Amino acid sequence: MDVKKYIESGILELYVAGALSEKENEEVFKIMLQYPEVQEEVLKIESSIVALTSAASPSDSKHLFSAVKSKLGLDNNHPGTIPLKRTRPSWIAYTGWAAALVIGFTLWWTVNEINLLKEQIQVVETNNELMEEQIEKANSDLAEAKNLITVLRNKDIITVPLEGQAVSPDAYAKVYWNKKAGNIYLDAQGLPEPPRGKVYQVWSLKLTPLSPTSLGTIDDFKTDDNKIFTIPNPNDSEAFGITLEPTGGSETPTMEQLFTIGIVESAS
Repeated sequence: MDVKKYIESGILELYVAGALSEKENEEVFKIMLQYPEVQEEVLKIESSIVALTSAASPSDSKHLFSAVKSKLGLDNNHPGTIPLKRTRPSWIAYTGWAAALVIGFTLWWTVNEINLLKEQIQVVETNNELMEEQIEKANSDLAEAKNLITVLRNKDIITVPLEGQAVSPDAYAKVYWNKKAGNIYLDAQGLPEPPRGKVYQVWSLKLTPLSPTSLGTIDDFKTDDNKIFTIPNPNDSEAFGITLEPTGGSETPTMEQLFTIGIVESAS
């Protein structure tokens, strides 16, 4: 007989729970007498049931376990043997264990359901937080858009279109220059995404002689959705240009990488 396979079959759990027929109970009992490993597994199963039910009635667990040992013919002097004179266990005596199994399973299922409910509540709370963030961002974007419209409608704004050059003929941009405020709003939507290790650098230009002054690099070009950038410009600019430079920018513009340029109308 393959004892390991017999133990793994699940029949011992049914035996302890009192779910077998009288004939099956007799067969299991005979095998327990013949194989100590089977007897030991039965005791382990019963110990597990006692542990499950101890939370509900801790004072009764020792009594219940002792009753099982007595029913199986075990005592402190002979913990590893079952006298042959003992008869099969009564089916009725084990119905209590079946009830204990049901109670234990019910408690386990209830705890699982509570944990599942907690997880679902956590998901709902997380979704609510994400929705609140999205609403807040939408409100912020709306406020920014309204502010930008107000700025662009300002009578003091000078609009300077920047046209694509040889390196990128299809490129374009537009500068909205507020001289009084001392800044420009650069709409760079028409520029292609810069390659890795490169950034766009904006220049204020004096035309005669040609003198470039850096207005800084656009480091967040890839992550900015609307591609409109506010840039300080205290210079008396006659033109604006955008070049592609190494990350960190350059002291002077790389003319071979001049993407767009535009002349201020009053300076033309």
